Amino acid sequence: MTTDRETNWEIFKGDRSQHPEAIAALPDPPPWRSFLQAKPSKQTQAKPDSKAKRRGSTFYPNDREIKMVNAALALRRPLLVTGKPGTGKTSLAYAVAYELGLGEVLYWPITTRTTLKEGLYSYDAIGRLQDAQLNKEGEQDIKRIGKYIRLGALGTAFLPSAKPRVLLIDEVDKSDIDLPNDLLHIFEEGSFSIPELERIADQPQAKEIPVKTAYRDRYEANYKANTTTTIYEGVVECQEFPLVIMTSNDEREFPPAFLRRCLRLDMGQPDSDRLKQIVETQLGADLKAEAEKLIDYFRQRRDEGDGNLATDQLLNAVFLITQYKAPEKDFKEILLRYLNQ
Repeated sequence: MTTDRETNWEIFKGDRSQHPEAIAALPDPPPWRSFLQAKPSKQTQAKPDSKAKRRGSTFYPNDREIKMVNAALALRRPLLVTGKPGTGKTSLAYAVAYELGLGEVLYWPITTRTTLKEGLYSYDAIGRLQDAQLNKEGEQDIKRIGKYIRLGALGTAFLPSAKPRVLLIDEVDKSDIDLPNDLLHIFEEGSFSIPELERIADQPQAKEIPVKTAYRDRYEANYKANTTTTIYEGVVECQEFPLVIMTSNDEREFPPAFLRRCLRLDMGQPDSDRLKQIVETQLGADLKAEAEKLIDYFRQRRDEGDGNLATDQLLNAVFLITQYKAPEKDFKEILLRYLNQ
């Protein structure tokens, strides 16, 4: 017999009848799955924090991770972070930005088709041509070229600044074979040029061109000041080398020349104490007995199994079973399934 405890969390019944009023009972999302930041919480009515604060304030690095971040900051070297999914590789960047007040984390996800130029900037030549044909742009207003240029995350990270920005290059091991070597020049020189602006830099009115940046988090304190920037004579030169954190799932080997210029950190699987700390921080309360059992079960399966389990899976299971009162017998095995199965 199905009890009320096992059904009161379900708003979709699947009974082929309409229940449009049921969606109003949908509770707040998990803290790590809240997207529309302008929407206040149903419980507190408070305006949510920026992404950097929400992610950075809930991650606790261990001593080794702290030491390597400080070394990367002091030496002005990129930090290559390896580890299995769910070990907190990307969260490390947000934790540093949050604690040191470095603003929005500039995020650059890598695929097999990613090129260096995409990380530096994009130029909408077609859009400029269309505007010219519609007489939206006059020949004498050459500075308007800047409205068709947007710096990428990599390019924005190297803009002059009194303090370093945080650049997260995610899953760099998925890149084309040439990208790691292409990054070396940027990392060593700390500058790059934009040919479309260099070509017109000899004209007095085109020496300083305003362009868009990669900042997107509207709830960061420095968003308005950094949505655009001015490029002088087509060249970007960094003042403070950014904290570059590159994540890798160890899906490929990197060239020795690339590794020589990086500091390396391998993030191991979190132990039981750290798992409890993660769950407590994310859910904002002391652990219930059900959560304690799930953590022990998760750690045992992870340590003894032949597949990967991610911490995100544990958070999903704990949230659904302890907060929604979903039946553990139905969801424990489904949510804690090995990633390679």
